[in-house]
Amino acid sequence: MNNKDNPGIVLVPLDFSEQSLIALEQAASLCRTFHSDLHVLSVIEDDFSLRRLFGDTDHSQLIAQLKDKLNGLIKEKSVAFGVPITPHVELGTIYEQIVKKATELNATLIVMGTAGTSSLKKKFIGSNALRVVRESRVPVITIKGKHHRKGCQNIILPLDLTKETKEKVAKAIEFAKRFGSVIRVVSVLMTNDEFVVNRLTRQLDQVKKSIEGSGVDCTAEIVRDTKGSNTLAESIIDYAAKSKGDLIMIMTQQELEFTDYFIGSSAQGVIDGSDIPVLSIIPSPKKDTTSFVRPY
Repeated sequence: MNNKDNPGIVLVPLDFSEQSLIALEQAASLCRTFHSDLHVLSVIEDDFSLRRLFGDTDHSQLIAQLKDKLNGLIKEKSVAFGVPITPHVELGTIYEQIVKKATELNATLIVMGTAGTSSLKKKFIGSNALRVVRESRVPVITIKGKHHRKGCQNIILPLDLTKETKEKVAKAIEFAKRFGSVIRVVSVLMTNDEFVVNRLTRQLDQVKKSIEGSGVDCTAEIVRDTKGSNTLAESIIDYAAKSKGDLIMIMTQQELEFTDYFIGSSAQGVIDGSDIPVLSIIPSPKKDTTSFVRPY
């Protein structure tokens, strides 16, 4: 996000579903905090999606009705949220149009609702969110849960023992300073190997000191799951819930590796399974030579 003199743009895909309206409300809160501009995008993928909303009408009338519906909603929500909202309507594939619009607007953040992938209906909705996370070149916040606290008191920052990516930590610090948040660094330990435990402890301590050096409160904790009772994603989500997390920050790896980390299974598991909003940071293609640890 940028400062007040140079505000960023937050883009919210809107399909009039409950979850997209929840995402819109959360995005409005972010815009008030970061002094950003709020834009919404409705995508017309085919006549069928329009007829679900407006019945059997010709194509041009359907589009006009959608624009009227969108403009009416925006007028209502702008007043309710206290934030000006700019609407957009595009034709095409949902995730492609979202990514394209974010690029055109030079958006700094995409905030979108997702229903996860636990059913066929939810799989369609959730797959669009995952595709946006995978294709986007700007950070994406996915929102699955229904109820969220105002503000952001606790940011959950999961890390592992491989290479650290500075931009994720920097983004956590940026959010924490704006919201007055505590950053809670967590690493899931799935081994009893003493060498790994000691190394992980040192790495987390280094990250903690770095964050505290920026003036942000920080905790660092190792969660043990040496019996493998949970997946990595489940352990992160459980920790976030117990810590009353308001935002989980993860790193997707599609810029760096197009196979295992296109969207890694752990990252996808967190996005699909968490009722707490998830901020996915896209790593830049430049090599990072710092010595902390790499986020999930």
